[in-house]
Amino acid sequence: MTYFPGAGDDWRRTDPADAGLDPARLAEAVRFAEAHETAWPRDIEKDGRIPSLTDLEKPPFNEILGPLKPRGGPSGLIIRGGAIAAEWGDPGRADMTFSIAKSYLSILAGVAVADGLIDDVDRPLADTMPAELFAGAHNARITWRHLLHQTSEWEGTLFDKPDLVDRNRQVGPGSDNSRKGEHRDLQPPGSYWEYNDVRVNLLSLSLLHTFRKPLPEVLAERIMGPIGASDTWTWFGYRNSFVEIDGVEMQSVPGGTHWGGGIHINSYDHARFGLLVHREGVWDGRAILPAGWIRDLRTPCPIRPGYGYLWWLNTGHGEWPGASESSYSAVGAGTNIIWIDPDNDLVVVARWMDQASVAEFLGLVSAAAG
Repeated sequence: MTYFPGAGDDWRRTDPADAGLDPARLAEAVRFAEAHETAWPRDIEKDGRIPSLTDLEKPPFNEILGPLKPRGGPSGLIIRGGAIAAEWGDPGRADMTFSIAKSYLSILAGVAVADGLIDDVDRPLADTMPAELFAGAHNARITWRHLLHQTSEWEGTLFDKPDLVDRNRQVGPGSDNSRKGEHRDLQPPGSYWEYNDVRVNLLSLSLLHTFRKPLPEVLAERIMGPIGASDTWTWFGYRNSFVEIDGVEMQSVPGGTHWGGGIHINSYDHARFGLLVHREGVWDGRAILPAGWIRDLRTPCPIRPGYGYLWWLNTGHGEWPGASESSYSAVGAGTNIIWIDPDNDLVVVARWMDQASVAEFLGLVSAAAG
């Protein structure tokens, strides 16, 4: 029988050997995670900048609009068969998680598909969204799939942040962001991939208009409640991200913490979320996501094979050479990850690791799985 943890703290712990993992190699992976903490300051707000994000931007576009909180130290969980085989640090601490929020948005898009609110991911959003969001011939061609793949090339300003701020942005170890924020001619939607947080925030706002209720409420009711998550997570918007829908003022939430806000969550809740995705959107016999959504989520973007619907893929072993090619991950700056290896029945949550060390860490976990 497939195991699912009960609500709250009701998690099964298992001896690594009983889970079919090499105890020595697993312990080595945990030691590695503990020893390779990010160089980010513990109190980002006090430091006055967010490394690799606002510190690369000129005023006023580097202005932080949402709340921040001091971060914890390295922590995480290694889950096999739904049970905890290893844990380190303080997994119960609710911490900022940056762009992992993008992957939560991809799951909420799946909920909208399940509800019939999105009937075709290739439908232009201009058909159903407020006219000003997708005005003009260029923006009118943008589809849900474009936003989920980060190939929309949307042009505009949202909550005082122009899409230009993230043009020419690079991500990953060794990135060169010397031209970030400089002009680049836009390409037709679907023909150019770019990691752009303004456009992801547009996806979030579009989902808000689709559900017509705040996304934190949708996430709580449709995902986090059914999977037994705690009540300690929060999803903050910006001070200027309120919109009126059906005569009610609602706050749109960002797909990350680039300018503050975003999801603050503990590692146990991340692990539940990862386990739901790993189990194809089914939780203890209950189908939460539509059939095939996780398959679609993991299908490589045609022009960026290492990326799916706001999840990173290991196509051609391009992201994590020592890990299974079928593995995939939600990744946030800092570094925060939810990594899923379907071949080895693994879900791994790791927080606050040096970005350059992530691939080696996942290689060590993979080696422990044989």
